[in-house]
Amino acid sequence: MKKSLFALAAIGAVAGSAQAQSSVTVYGVIDLGYDSSNVRQANSGVTTNTITAGTQSSFTDGAESTSRLGFKGVEDLGGGLSAFFTIEQKVTPNGSGGAFNGTAGDGTRQAFVGLKKNGVGQFAFGTQYTTIFNAASQSDPGMLNNMGGNVIYDKFTGYATQTGVVTNATQNNGTAQTFTAASFNTSGMQNNTSFIVRQANMLSFATDTFSGIQGNAYYVLNNKNSNSTTPATYNGGYSGGTDNHTAWGLGANYTWQKLFVTANYQNATDRNPYAMTSAGQYTLGGPVIGGFGGSVMTGTNSKDNQQYYAATYDFGILKAYLQYVNRKTSDYNNSANYVSRTAQQIGVRSFITPTVESWASVGTGRLGYGTAGGTNGTTPTNTYNGGVSTIGTNTANFGGFQLGTNYWLSKRTNLYAIYGQQRTSNQNWVQNGNPTSYNMNDYAVGVRHTF
Repeated sequence: MKKSLFALAAIGAVAGSAQAQSSVTVYGVIDLGYDSSNVRQANSGVTTNTITAGTQSSFTDGAESTSRLGFKGVEDLGGGLSAFFTIEQKVTPNGSGGAFNGTAGDGTRQAFVGLKKNGVGQFAFGTQYTTIFNAASQSDPGMLNNMGGNVIYDKFTGYATQTGVVTNATQNNGTAQTFTAASFNTSGMQNNTSFIVRQANMLSFATDTFSGIQGNAYYVLNNKNSNSTTPATYNGGYSGGTDNHTAWGLGANYTWQKLFVTANYQNATDRNPYAMTSAGQYTLGGPVIGGFGGSVMTGTNSKDNQQYYAATYDFGILKAYLQYVNRKTSDYNNSANYVSRTAQQIGVRSFITPTVESWASVGTGRLGYGTAGGTNGTTPTNTYNGGVSTIGTNTANFGGFQLGTNYWLSKRTNLYAIYGQQRTSNQNWVQNGNPTSYNMNDYAVGVRHTF
């Protein structure tokens, strides 16, 4: 009898020890409030002396943070080795299709599993954030909120996102779009056009910190090849066969006392079936930029290069921010077709009182387009702006600023007010068109709770 009791006690102790070494945490964010935006377009690309404006306001969600629900866990394997996982889903409180009705590839925010060795680093497989996004989340004065006015983490909320915005789904074969004042197409201020936020099919690496230096890297592999291809009629096109998406990124962070510096580079390459006319215009597989709107959607026939550099310094009474981002996406089959975006921004963030936290940022940037010349007397096109007839090259200037305040009711609950304004000038991407300017302001008030 005593032996049985001792055996049961031993089993219970082992089970309790194993349970103590594993943990699973449920976490999330719910962000709801009021948002209003105003947009204005002067000229319409082909019509002079035209001014179009629009306004939208609504009770909505996700102004400061995207609502989400997640599970993360860690298991101690002994000897400084541990296993970890994260599953995080976007929550849409006002979605007609349900609270978990993510669209355009953005429903699964994170889903990965990996191993970590203390004193060395970690690796993980799955859907994960890119090196640039992780670096920006540590060095952005607005903490990567979803309001306009931030030229590094560009967002276009409210009215401007409802109609006419060019997305992956609408320009896969280079067909022309009908642009409206709401589209702000190629304005340089749309929705995550600065860098790819997350990628599926990723293997990531992160080192521990050594002498203030911490490194990050990732590789994405999603290739589908076959030995059977059907050549297209012109310009080396084909149907079937290669349909590949690969990407990689490198990043380094340096921390010294109150100084933080980060440098990051990432590249994505997409090769897909395509077809062209004799004039060199796409009828299938027109180039598309990947990662639009923060989704995991891949690009089409594109070579995408992105870089991000930033520094922060904590002065005690406030924290100062300096950021720079550059992205250039080129047609894989003709590098003369491209779109590029460069932006720089400064900002500050500070607790004015123990419960009132405010931030401000201001930045400028430049958007560039290049279009290969048409053949056989045809008009050149660039599918990155919907396949419309475009001029050879053009650059447009843009800028913005953002102001925000949090009033902390507790460590997990805050009220917020955010205002952003952005502009674009000297935009002239339509063949024989007129320079176009855009302006937008966007403000929101709401409540956010984290758990």
